[in-house]
Amino acid sequence: MKEYLQLLQHILDKGEKHHNRTGVDTISTFGYQNRYDISKYFPLLTTKKMAYKTMVHELLWFIKGDTNIKYLVDNNCHIWDEWPYEIFKKSNDFHNETLKEFIDKIKNDNEFAKKHGNLGPVYGKQWRNFNGVDQLQKVIDQIKTNPTSRRLIVCAWNPADVDKMALPPCHALFQFYVDDNKGLSCQLYQRSADAFLGIPFNIASYSLLTYIIAAMTGLKPKEFVHSFGDLHIYVNHLDQVHEQLNRTPGTLPTLKIKNVHQKIADFTIDDFELEDYSPQPSIKAPVAV
Repeated sequence: MKEYLQLLQHILDKGEKHHNRTGVDTISTFGYQNRYDISKYFPLLTTKKMAYKTMVHELLWFIKGDTNIKYLVDNNCHIWDEWPYEIFKKSNDFHNETLKEFIDKIKNDNEFAKKHGNLGPVYGKQWRNFNGVDQLQKVIDQIKTNPTSRRLIVCAWNPADVDKMALPPCHALFQFYVDDNKGLSCQLYQRSADAFLGIPFNIASYSLLTYIIAAMTGLKPKEFVHSFGDLHIYVNHLDQVHEQLNRTPGTLPTLKIKNVHQKIADFTIDDFELEDYSPQPSIKAPVAV
């Protein structure tokens, strides 16, 4: 995926240092776009090992309309742990538990998870119940009945709910497009994009979502278009970015959907098969909360 490496280099060449709410500065640019031909391959990075199962479980969590991290924790997916933990630390129930102890309680105590595992009305809530509208199902229905519509849009940015969210949506809005050859494409607008940690997950996640909806509507996945607002590298990721830029991309994997369901919430990780994925070693980096 040379497109992704070019994105990293663009930020290094054109970016400027910005302060932000996390306290960790970024090298930031504004406005950029990449395109991936997902008809020929599945765009999962090969220049570092990606946590494929984590990506799938997060997407399934969104699709189900879930906003509590217990499903993620139960499936060994820990990319959202820090946000509810930071909220928990400000509560009267906090007694100096470590993050690990907090996650253990989420996993083993349903009442604790119900009280302290929720992130507020984040992605899943907005996708499946945006002020009473199931946006995701509505888009699937529209693709089946009116595929040339210019209104095949799902929006996660709900101004009335933003202040109630542990983290407002970074990937804010996506739109589908059906061409004359029955190809389904998806464009995502991402208002804020962590180039090293976040973007590789977003590319794979929205490509998988396009695969799923194409399968449900009798179409073929064609292209994922990724458009950015604030596109940035955290300064404590610069060494990792340079390491990745020194690696040569390998052959991309393919992905098959083994079972197609009538209801999108019925998909499970066992319905997908990733083939021929041979990445280079993982590159660790801290997350900015």
